[in-house]
Amino acid sequence: MPGKVYDHIIIGAGIIGLAMARSLRQARPAATILVLEKEQDVGEHSSGRNSGVLHAGFYYTADSLKARFTVDGSRAMKEYCRVKNIPVNACGKLVVAMDARELEVLYELERRGKRNGSNVRLIGVDEARAFEPGVFTYQKALYSPETASLEPLAVLMALKQDLKMQGVEILLGAQFKGRCGQVVKTTKGEYEGKKIINCAGLYADRVAHQYGFGKQYTMIPFKGLYLKYKKNKSDVKMNVYPVPHLRNPFLGVHFTKTVDGTIKIGPTAIPAFWRENYSWTNRFNAGELGEILCEEARLFLTNAFGFRDLAFEEIHKYDRNYFIGLAVKMMPTIDPQGFGEFTRPGIRAQLLDRTDLSLVQDFVIEADKSSVHVLNAVSPAFTCAFPFADFVCQKYIL
Repeated sequence: MPGKVYDHIIIGAGIIGLAMARSLRQARPAATILVLEKEQDVGEHSSGRNSGVLHAGFYYTADSLKARFTVDGSRAMKEYCRVKNIPVNACGKLVVAMDARELEVLYELERRGKRNGSNVRLIGVDEARAFEPGVFTYQKALYSPETASLEPLAVLMALKQDLKMQGVEILLGAQFKGRCGQVVKTTKGEYEGKKIINCAGLYADRVAHQYGFGKQYTMIPFKGLYLKYKKNKSDVKMNVYPVPHLRNPFLGVHFTKTVDGTIKIGPTAIPAFWRENYSWTNRFNAGELGEILCEEARLFLTNAFGFRDLAFEEIHKYDRNYFIGLAVKMMPTIDPQGFGEFTRPGIRAQLLDRTDLSLVQDFVIEADKSSVHVLNAVSPAFTCAFPFADFVCQKYIL
């Protein structure tokens, strides 16, 4: 049995786990805090592989945690980057419509944004083209000047350095293997904590189940691919997005302007077959394959939340010309031959509610006096991280 008893043990060193450690350290300067991470560095999965977009908070319904924390989170992350001299590209964003039906969605997004305190407004075609000369939109576009981009790994590395300087222990290569009471069993030994905080991302549901939480949920992973535009960095000046399908949490193929000005399109939301299915040979897991195929087969047969339609559409995006064509609709002036290679893939840790076969849209937190479980920490979790972590700490930990 371990000798030292930590005040807090955090499982997972992605953006949420590191932000949680930051919030705890700010609230309790003398507390003993241990962060356990199964990889050899922080942010190896979703946090370090995301698009780097800081969202503006207009996609989410007013009663959601995402709506509550995105606007403040964006401001807090920009301020952190300013203090740490981490570059931010404040390029803004346009959401465009292809027809009258999609125009109605723009109006709904504007309503949501204004309720959530987001700085957004509808603009006409001429003004949209003043911002982005090559853009196509039907009558109106939604303009978000606060949307920006950064390099996620730069933030993660700065947080890691801060936490170490503040006495937070970060143990790498320590994979969660189970628990016995308040003792966490890992591949690098056993560690006892008064409060266990589960921020395990793709495996958060598995960890939660060990503590008796999240039984109705399972993870359905979706693979996100981006295609880089190699011709130049000037053909697109800002982020350009289509209107989303409001019944699911994916935002569709869009143009992202990265922090260094690079242009890329994506992502896909292709159903993955195991949790770390970045490629067909990467970390193959037969057990996960069987479990996830069973869940996906059930979703496919019932077409729950339109999964069958989504699967066909996403698999179609493996056709490079089709994938590029979706982007060209929004930016007809872009050169379809100007695209290069796909960037490093990411996996979305999307939670499925088994009780009604629905994709969970919001963050989920389940807790008791000895453990806290952060589930479904998907986009815009990076944007929300600082105020969301403060909220979890104040309500469930301290």
